[in-house]
Amino acid sequence: MGLHKSNKAKDTYNDNDDEIYTDNITRKPLPKHALPSQASHPESVYNLIKDELLLDGNSRQNLATFCTTWTESEVQNLMIDSFDKNMIDKDEYPQTAEIESRCVNMLANLWNANDANDVIGCSTTGSSEAAMLGGLALKWQWRKKRQAQNKDSAKPNIVVGPVQICWKKFARYFDVELREVPINADTYSMRGCDIEHYVDENTIAVVPTLGVTFTGMYEPVEEISKALDDIQAKTGLDIPIHIDAASGGFIAPFLSPELKWDFRLPRVKSINASGHKYGLCPLGVGWVVWANSADLPEELIFNVDYLGGHMPTFALNFSRPGGQIIAQYYNFVRYGFEGFKHIQQQCCDTATWLAEKLAALPEFELIYDGQGGLPCVSYKLADNVNDFNLYDLSDRVRMRGWQIASYPLPKHLDDTVIQRILFRHGVSIDMASILLDDIKAAIAYFKKHPTSGKQVSPSYHH
Repeated sequence: MGLHKSNKAKDTYNDNDDEIYTDNITRKPLPKHALPSQASHPESVYNLIKDELLLDGNSRQNLATFCTTWTESEVQNLMIDSFDKNMIDKDEYPQTAEIESRCVNMLANLWNANDANDVIGCSTTGSSEAAMLGGLALKWQWRKKRQAQNKDSAKPNIVVGPVQICWKKFARYFDVELREVPINADTYSMRGCDIEHYVDENTIAVVPTLGVTFTGMYEPVEEISKALDDIQAKTGLDIPIHIDAASGGFIAPFLSPELKWDFRLPRVKSINASGHKYGLCPLGVGWVVWANSADLPEELIFNVDYLGGHMPTFALNFSRPGGQIIAQYYNFVRYGFEGFKHIQQQCCDTATWLAEKLAALPEFELIYDGQGGLPCVSYKLADNVNDFNLYDLSDRVRMRGWQIASYPLPKHLDDTVIQRILFRHGVSIDMASILLDDIKAAIAYFKKHPTSGKQVSPSYHH
């Protein structure tokens, strides 16, 4: 019977045909709506799908994404070695679980936790899931406190600045009012002086962002913490802070060690970060760490008897690959503190170099120059430029393969469109210089062939 199956498979695969592109499956378009009736030769299927993927953009030229697009071959090998490891099954893969624990400890140390023996944290599929877990813990802590005081706990709210979409998802999915502090033209972020107008007894937390996605700037965490101290002194409201350090959590400790944004501030209860951004890991791994185990309500931890073992779990997902966690540990051991510092400094140096060149062009007005925050540059068009808009510029350089983000700022400044260019490990000054030449060439083209100008509907480009 086994021999019969093997012969049938051989006939199906058409092994007599030596040329990949003359195999049966290559003689018509690949299936799009239903499974094919028969199996095909693996090499042929691989090459056809690989050919379709050529139509994707070149990820290395995607300067709109925060995510890692270059890794060492050793990381790729570890990912292959670990593709079959389900990290949730800690009984079957205890060493992967141990490596996850080591990463949490290293992050707690990096973020200046007071008591390394009392921190608690976990890996996630990315910083969005990590942010939601942090938000859930804060909501439950607030609700338990309100119930203990016999007070209403039906209307929680969370206060944020110009945030990434994950916090809007958190608010909607978990029934929390989102109070978004309007962006201002002076700092392009939430300020300490804004806080008192948005918090009240129903506020579960204030969430500063260490690396605002719109501009790359850090929000002033210590200033916000002091503002909350003043509010507590006046009103008695003790409002915690959660830090969305999706990108900055892997930048600030190395390049701005004097900046107080982390667990050195007692009001900071939890921090989320993305390992697959400036943690240098492949997609997708995130981290959330709590300053003390008491900050994570026990009710949110599920103790599961599954797959032959007993395991506590706190996650929105269950089964997840272990390779990204192992890659994170590899990066920690491979680079160490000084290696991470060197890499992140190089990224910031490239951003600063390009910022200086762009600032010298009369068409642009710089918003952020790559210093003191994330390794990126953000800018808007000068008021007197009418030959083109930034969406036109994005489209024009896309012809050379570059992807740079153009978008309106959040409400109150939503009539201002900006561009942001991100620099990650693997994006060199040489690449930045080629991009600069392409931007200049695009500007020269628009001078000869003007477009409709700056008034273009942002919704069309989203």
